[in-house]
Amino acid sequence: MEWIFGLFLFNSVFMLIIAIREVRRPAVALNWLTINFIFPVIGFVFYLITSNPPRINLRKRLTSPHNESDALPDSFGRSARVIAQALKYLTVEGIRNSQLQVLINGIKTYDKLMESIQNAKKTIDLEYYIYRDDQIGNRITDLLIERALDGVHIRFIRDGWGSKKLSKTQILRMMDAGIECRTIFPLRFPWIFSTLNNRDHCKIVVIDNMEAFTGGINVGDEYTGLNPDVGYWRDTHVRIVGEASVDLQRIFEAHWNIASPEHMRKRSRMKTKTENKSSLITPSTSPNLSSMMTEWSSELGTIDSTDANSVPTSKKTHEAYVQTFEGNPEIPTPVIREAYYTALTQATKTIDITTPYFVPDEDIIMALKTAVARGVRVRLLVPRQVNQKLVELASFTFYGELLEAGVQIYLYNKGMLHAKSLVVDEEVAEVGAANYDMRSFRLNYEVCEFMYSKDVARDLTEQFERDLNDSVPLQMEDLLQRSPSQRLMQQGARLLFPLL
Repeated sequence: MEWIFGLFLFNSVFMLIIAIREVRRPAVALNWLTINFIFPVIGFVFYLITSNPPRINLRKRLTSPHNESDALPDSFGRSARVIAQALKYLTVEGIRNSQLQVLINGIKTYDKLMESIQNAKKTIDLEYYIYRDDQIGNRITDLLIERALDGVHIRFIRDGWGSKKLSKTQILRMMDAGIECRTIFPLRFPWIFSTLNNRDHCKIVVIDNMEAFTGGINVGDEYTGLNPDVGYWRDTHVRIVGEASVDLQRIFEAHWNIASPEHMRKRSRMKTKTENKSSLITPSTSPNLSSMMTEWSSELGTIDSTDANSVPTSKKTHEAYVQTFEGNPEIPTPVIREAYYTALTQATKTIDITTPYFVPDEDIIMALKTAVARGVRVRLLVPRQVNQKLVELASFTFYGELLEAGVQIYLYNKGMLHAKSLVVDEEVAEVGAANYDMRSFRLNYEVCEFMYSKDVARDLTEQFERDLNDSVPLQMEDLLQRSPSQRLMQQGARLLFPLL
């Protein structure tokens, strides 16, 4: 019996440690205490793995200079000006004036991205959570190698978990061409123990320090919507030209400094395109932008390419004021969560949210409910089926109180909804990589762009309306018809939401 008392004593100490460390987040503390009570000691080990901030090259968050004149013009509405003013000290470099282009879905984004890579003059910096060794990945890799051999300086960052299937062969080919490659928290000692749950979820490409891409789209066949194993894929990305691209460059530099250089043995680097070019570039896969959609349609599957690419993408760029935010697990301030919260609480007319993973904290829920109470029309678009079952189950536990408060919830029914966007009062828009969950708010490196522009907001609102045509409204009756077993599984999933 002594060992039982010893186990109880140790577990009590562990629970006390959790309560002290999470005193600023009572709901999270309660969840972890419950988990540790059900799974003694084991729960504490999981807590340490998932809740410990990274300690490698600890740094402060990127901050902007305190420039009091850094404000939106009076031509913007009150809510936009208040949001921009409230958020400016959380941004990377304040408010920037840039040109924005909204890109819808993978093929159109890859088309524009590869065109920009082809036109690069000096530098290309890429950072992806997922970079696959498949048709799309190979095409982009081949193009990067070709540009490196042309003399363009290229740096590449991948996440150790999200891109773990990227083959060493492809990395070696890039390095042989002179591309510098690094990995954020690779799955090896010591990172695997202290940072397993802290991932680089960013999708960033910066070209010549003046053009950038970011949003929800990684590099992989599934993002084209033409892969029959995955089905239709809805996503959103943005192309930025101008000052705001410098902010993404600054985020990339910070992540480059914490990333681990690849240590694979390298063959002699190729200095020119004429020396053994065939060993690095496969001519048959060299991209031809004019025929790209047709090729992808035939190579990737049987899904109708017309349907997969029927979503119009604006060819125009819009003038916009832009604020860039970096989510950073190394600091106590959840920057992106605060940005979302501020925008939701300052809305006066409309809020349209598109997100694939909706497991927020109570502050975000309260912000949505109080927005409705102020007379704001709030619409939430989420996928009917999520590719992470635990998240799908947990999400449904939040919908009841939101529906009761008057939030309109729609379930996207056409395929996988992976877009992450927010539109407030028809002139504030947000696109990025972050979801509405604790992982994006506190555990991952994330990035998002707040854009102040009626034109950009209109483009995203029009896409939101098109997505509603492929969605079904969620009613309170749908939730009441859940079986007891469904309710139990959903409540159990919510108990684990600090891990999500």
